[in-house]
Amino acid sequence: MRIFSGLYLLLAALLILSILSGCADPEDRLVDEYLIRVGKRITTIDDFKRTFEIVKAAYSHNALKSSAYLREARLSLLNQLVEQMIILERAREQNIGISDSEVEEVIAGIKKDYPEGEFDKTLLEYAISYQSWREALKNRLLIEKVIAEELEEKVVITPGIISEYYERNYDRFFLNSGSKEDSANINEFIIKHLRKEKVEEAYKDWIKELKKNYKIEINRERWEEIASS
Repeated sequence: MRIFSGLYLLLAALLILSILSGCADPEDRLVDEYLIRVGKRITTIDDFKRTFEIVKAAYSHNALKSSAYLREARLSLLNQLVEQMIILERAREQNIGISDSEVEEVIAGIKKDYPEGEFDKTLLEYAISYQSWREALKNRLLIEKVIAEELEEKVVITPGIISEYYERNYDRFFLNSGSKEDSANINEFIIKHLRKEKVEEAYKDWIKELKKNYKIEINRERWEEIASS
């Protein structure tokens, strides 16, 4: 399970959940600060702004000059955070968790792909502590685990589906694949691709249904201030 790109932009869209919101009781935080509230999870206005500053690193300089583009980018982050908060609430309700050993195994794999000292250097560039990043990663893995249990494990890939995919994509993927090793891995490749494709298709309806089960509150007045800033 690999998630790259600048330490995944430091898992920016999840840092807000692990560092600041977590499962904090809304009563423990100032009510007028909240931007999003889902169950026992809240995201404050400052949380959102700090996260967006990190997320902006994924956008081009020219794109960030457009106010319309910035508004769309902020809306995209808002929607991502709502979905992530819902999934983490789902994990809590279903008693789905991630062990420390699971987290450490993934971290070991990540560090292995960085030259010595670069991992810590990247964290410093974003002024993020290792513990905060680790907690964000744990939330990321938890979200993936919920999706795997509720969507991926229900995907059925039949021999007929594999054959159909092979025929449709033979020229594109396999025509120039001359080695026996490649040929032996074709089925594995197809199954992995189809599973991912089907999970992505199922996700839209799944998250739409989950949203019906939770009270989602957005501070509309403050959101308009943020969106148009």
